[in-house]
Amino acid sequence: MKRTLTSLVFLISLTWAHAAQRPNILWIFSEDLSPYFGCYGNSVNRGHTPTVDQMAKNGVLFTRTFMPAPVCSAARSAIITGVFQTTTGTHQHRSSRHAPGVVPPPLRIHLPKGMKTIPEHFRDAGYFTFNSGKDDYNFHYDRRALYSVGTKENYEVGMNGWQGNFARHSTSITKDTWNARPDKKQPWFGQIMLWGGKAGHKHVRKGDKLAAEAVPLPPYFPNTKAHRSAWTLHHNAARGADHQVEQILQQLKSDGELDNTIVFFFSDHGNNQSLRGKQFCYEDGLHVPLIILGNHPSIRPGTTRSECISGLDIPATSLALAGIPLPKYLDGSNLLDPNYAPKKWIISARDRCDYTIDRIRSVRSDKFRYIRNYFPERPLLQAQYRDNAPTVKDLKNLHASGKLSKNLSELWFGTRPSEELYDIAKDPHQMHNLASNPQYQTTLTQHRDALNQWINSSGDKGQSPEDPKQLKATFDLWKNKPIFKNAQTNPEYKQFR
Repeated sequence: MKRTLTSLVFLISLTWAHAAQRPNILWIFSEDLSPYFGCYGNSVNRGHTPTVDQMAKNGVLFTRTFMPAPVCSAARSAIITGVFQTTTGTHQHRSSRHAPGVVPPPLRIHLPKGMKTIPEHFRDAGYFTFNSGKDDYNFHYDRRALYSVGTKENYEVGMNGWQGNFARHSTSITKDTWNARPDKKQPWFGQIMLWGGKAGHKHVRKGDKLAAEAVPLPPYFPNTKAHRSAWTLHHNAARGADHQVEQILQQLKSDGELDNTIVFFFSDHGNNQSLRGKQFCYEDGLHVPLIILGNHPSIRPGTTRSECISGLDIPATSLALAGIPLPKYLDGSNLLDPNYAPKKWIISARDRCDYTIDRIRSVRSDKFRYIRNYFPERPLLQAQYRDNAPTVKDLKNLHASGKLSKNLSELWFGTRPSEELYDIAKDPHQMHNLASNPQYQTTLTQHRDALNQWINSSGDKGQSPEDPKQLKATFDLWKNKPIFKNAQTNPEYKQFR
């Protein structure tokens, strides 16, 4: 009995010690970054992403993580709440912006009653919180409720302007972060944004940048200089992100914070250089890196997890590691729970992006990706924010001159299929649609039924058209921008008239 009592006291003391040393949680939350790292088997970058590769060796590597949306604001709105953007009504890209002349106050989107953001849950639990980077949330909020640190200007941008879209505390990725807390013993939750696919190529280590056009193209692009350069750029972006992650980890170590910090490295969605990536529900738009590193019993170094998981598992896992009870409304689960059950279906959704109206839903299973296009008559290359990009111009010029192959012309400018089904192992580039293949009808039906069930159970708000006043506000935001004026020459522009 004495031995039992002693053991019990020891366990209680350990629990108290753990409570006194609650782990810090850091999200290194990159922009637009596909998992083009050595640890993900990328042959181009093998040996050139040493920091992320070492994180994978020392932590838990998730090889198949898919985001709930392939565009920034919708994905970030989902991650910061832990709930599908289509459930909270935050699915339309850059909605609820209430700066003068954008969206008037009556059209603000509010989170459902009783729902809080992940930073607010951490603050309620006694954590210091910060976000060195953009918010980009599609709902109305007071930034001071989410984050403990920031200048008056940051708060005003968050409250009154573009909802903190690019409200940075500084240009540094380590300043005004954990060291900004008054009490150095207080645990913290923080987000650090990396520019990743947008500008990560500017941070490549000296002498390690790939030469222009150095990376072979996937088969869905014509072999032009612009496409080769863009594809190479994203591989350089991964190298640059690796360098910045190294700087962050070094600063954590230098400040004595690393041993008690659990680091999540991930991205909001995939490759923005790929026209089938960002904003689309193919693998390149939704597949992101995810590594969890930290000194915690549930994090076993060198673990590789290959089941398909949702980005919505990230907020749930973060709260659980901090010992914070998980709200019942979360759509994700604690990845490190011994009883974690892999999901059979991973759902993702794309809706209006800027002035480009679309609705796409997708289901990822272990072997297949299913895509449903609700506006198949609008081609893949309908009017969009990238219309002035060299890659888009190349496609249009080749198509107009008859020099684009029949298959690529149909892919980029033809009517889209209402349903798509791809065997990812056999067809990683998703070039062979199996939806009409009789041998795959059972598989097609299973994925179709899974999506229908999710739409009904989750209350997918994409089923209803967007408020015309919201659309008018979006139109007013874009109408005087050169990119939009150029888009008006596009035949698909009539959708916005």
